[in-house]
Amino acid sequence: MTWNVWWRFGPWRERYEAILATLRELRPDAVGLQEVWTRGGENLAERLARELDMHWAWASWDVPGQWRKRLDDPELGVGNAVLSRWPVVDRARAVLPPAGGDDGRVALYALLDAPGRPVPFFTTHLTSAAHASALRCRQVAALAEFVAAHRGGTDFPPVVTGDFNAAPDSDEIRLLGGSRTAPAVEGQVLLDAWEYAAPAAPAATRDAANPYVAATFRPSARVDYIHVGPPGPDGVGRVTAVRRAGDGPVGGVWPSDHAAVVADLAPEPAS
Repeated sequence: MTWNVWWRFGPWRERYEAILATLRELRPDAVGLQEVWTRGGENLAERLARELDMHWAWASWDVPGQWRKRLDDPELGVGNAVLSRWPVVDRARAVLPPAGGDDGRVALYALLDAPGRPVPFFTTHLTSAAHASALRCRQVAALAEFVAAHRGGTDFPPVVTGDFNAAPDSDEIRLLGGSRTAPAVEGQVLLDAWEYAAPAAPAATRDAANPYVAATFRPSARVDYIHVGPPGPDGVGRVTAVRRAGDGPVGGVWPSDHAAVVADLAPEPAS
């Protein structure tokens, strides 16, 4: 699963309850979270992990000053996180271009000790400016190198999740996939799990039906992704289903300005 949980924007306390309720209902094995807030020793990912009896990993990134200004709280931090039903036995953090400055985005790797075989799991959040496709391409290139450096030691394919702030036909998403243009890492292909969705299924993860999105006057778009490497031996890690989640109000409250994406991956070889 991947989900941008929208930091502390909007009615964040009520949204927390909606996020928690959604995760409790879905019971995902592994979740990549973006815009995870931290403040005064409290971390949203840790809080969710405790409530859901999950393991967690965390990677902070440099908070853009404009975000802190909008929230009027200089002590708030933000980052990416992984929640997992299984222990996290290894982890790493990569800083994406540009390093430092006002937009120090990162990628997080967590090796999950799943039954049968470890799962190399990644999550990230690329820069959001509409005109920044060239920068996102550089970030994707760095992400692809990071995946290549940490995907080994298991026959389960790498799982790459995140808010890429880019449409499926964009240069950066095609570069990450590596099958519709030259890959960022030679020989490395990462399949967009949504390609396995029902053709008529609602796809937008930034959906203008959501009042938080409607208030920005931006069009609906699919910008959140789960990418998976080609299946391992006899189909290990193959995508069997994919869908949106968190795409409506819970108790009258929309959980986030993004819908989540959930993919079912086969843990065992095909019979």
